Amino acid sequence: MKKAWVSSTLLVLLAACGSSDLDTITFEGARFTGDYRVDRSDRAAFVARGGPASVSLDGARQAAKFQAVQHCISYLGTSDVAWVNGPDVADAALVVEDNEVVLSGRCREP
Repeated sequence: MKKAWVSSTLLVLLAACGSSDLDTITFEGARFTGDYRVDRSDRAAFVARGGPASVSLDGARQAAKFQAVQHCISYLGTSDVAWVNGPDVADAALVVEDNEVVLSGRCREP
């Protein structure tokens, strides 16, 4: 009985792993996920990704932008971003890799 309880508890915990609703936005009725990466030596600089771009470039762009702003708020307490490759560019100029929009920039210190 104890083995069954431990096994079911582990399964529930593993099922809880993965992307959370905090990494998901809804744009025009579709769900988009995002993520960001930073270098440990320079946490103000980031690369944010959002997708799927095949569903909507605008939705993927918003998901990546959301991740970037959330990172800057949690890291520096501000939503100010100095974009290198930002969400304001035309659709043709967006960087899309592996069906995700890729944005990069740097959090601005207040």
